[in-house]
Amino acid sequence: MYLDDFKAGDEFHSAGITVTEAQIIDFALRFDPQPIHLDVTAAVAGPFGGLIASGFHTAALTFRLFWQTGTLGAESLGSPGLEELRWLKPVRPGDTLRVVAKVVEVRRSTSKPDRGVVRMAYTTLNQHGDAVMTLVGNQLVKARG
Repeated sequence: MYLDDFKAGDEFHSAGITVTEAQIIDFALRFDPQPIHLDVTAAVAGPFGGLIASGFHTAALTFRLFWQTGTLGAESLGSPGLEELRWLKPVRPGDTLRVVAKVVEVRRSTSKPDRGVVRMAYTTLNQHGDAVMTLVGNQLVKARG
């Protein structure tokens, strides 16, 4: 989709993905080696009573799920950043995540009118419909023509 195709209020819904214990541990080994993400035994004694995914893992899965909706493609020019990132509930092995992304604002660049920013509020939900993470993303997108 081009910048001109987005409007405030548009919503995009992803498919789901089930997070496995192996994926949680693999991500943690490479990027966030805290015991609550790495060590099943230590995690049971920890503050969450068991192994949980890194919040950064959840954020990465969120963008993957959104990308797989096909909403963005060659028109995407990257992102200048994220805002208001909140981890609300732990993601555990066996949880199935899906994403709802809602367009908050669309604005064309005044300095580069061939592009603009689509500001989206993302909510990542588990299989129970509980929000596990929210964030606001700013996506640079090409304008049509």
